[in-house]
Amino acid sequence: MKIKIINKSAHDLPHYETGASAGMDLRANISELIKLQPLERTIVKTGLFLELPIGYEAQIRPRSGLAAKKGITVLNAPGTIDADYRGEVGVILVNLSNEPFIIENGERIAQMVIAKHERAEWEQVTVLSDTVRGEGGFGSTGTK
Repeated sequence: MKIKIINKSAHDLPHYETGASAGMDLRANISELIKLQPLERTIVKTGLFLELPIGYEAQIRPRSGLAAKKGITVLNAPGTIDADYRGEVGVILVNLSNEPFIIENGERIAQMVIAKHERAEWEQVTVLSDTVRGEGGFGSTGTK
């Protein structure tokens, strides 16, 4: 699949790191360091502009290493870039650690997964089919 992209950053295009990778790393495209304080959030620009085909979205997800080692995650994970959006890709990062985190230009801050999606059409009814689970949710199936 080919996707049109404008790269106004100083960095290479996002790419898959391995042959089986689902996501491509996004890099910060910033002119000054960002010091993200504990519990602070910010939008980090990437310098990338996409034209996705209708029926596809770009999902913006945390990088597992940043989340596990530094407490840095994507606040609205996964963030969605719709096919009709033409603005710059920005990543909402939040610092969930107790230490400030410095974001440098070119740092890999998130990953992007291109995903096909369906559009739903509602069918309003008065009753839903029964299942074994029923209305159980929010941990109702246990933890072990």
